[in-house]
Amino acid sequence: MNTSNNKILIVGGSAGIGYEIAKLLSVHNKVLITGRNEQRLKQAAATLKNTTAIVSDVADAADVDRLVKLLYTGHPDLNVVINNAGKAFVYDLVGEGVDGFDKAGQEMQTNYLAIIRLTEKLLPLLRKQPEAAIVNVTSIVAFAPGTRLATYSASKAALRSYTQALRHLLQKTNIKVFELMPPLVDTEFSTAIGGHKGIKPVVVAEELLKAFKEDRYEIRVAGTDDFYKFFLSSPEQAVAAMNSQGE
Repeated sequence: MNTSNNKILIVGGSAGIGYEIAKLLSVHNKVLITGRNEQRLKQAAATLKNTTAIVSDVADAADVDRLVKLLYTGHPDLNVVINNAGKAFVYDLVGEGVDGFDKAGQEMQTNYLAIIRLTEKLLPLLRKQPEAAIVNVTSIVAFAPGTRLATYSASKAALRSYTQALRHLLQKTNIKVFELMPPLVDTEFSTAIGGHKGIKPVVVAEELLKAFKEDRYEIRVAGTDDFYKFFLSSPEQAVAAMNSQGE
């Protein structure tokens, strides 16, 4: 995948992993970052090169329609979509009064269903480009769930399955499908699960850029690769290990 002269949409690009990806890719590409918080988006864009901020909530159907219309009319050269928006609740799945159904619904809507909707609407635009890419950000918990993040883990597992199917279906087209799988990352998003113990988000961004250059579609960042191999050898032990580490 070419790493320069692209037009890149980063959904959830104002902070954390998304911001670091935007910072790295905006040096040699034009970048569009979206998010719900207008102030934070503008602040992020002001610190980046070649970057435009667009206020948009990927979980809101009307917002997505407006975003898609803007992309088709104002950015017809869009060729890379990075789906990084995420929602997570930390809670006891079997506790009383936790309303896991509602929490799971919100996570599934943002982390999985919204990505399907946006991807479906942008595929015709991506098909028009000489080279295009879709990047879906999943997680190490797509392999083995963290019990405090049980329904978040399920949403990421669903996104992983969808990404694999999408890659298979598009393998003979101009569209490359990447899956970015970070371990615990030190961001505001992960504060509640001890994110300060995780890797820096810039490491994830650097690994994505490297994978682009190598056309490496499954991007298991840092310890995720070793954990993946462990999971393949013993799924039960992998789940136990994930949760013995407080994940």
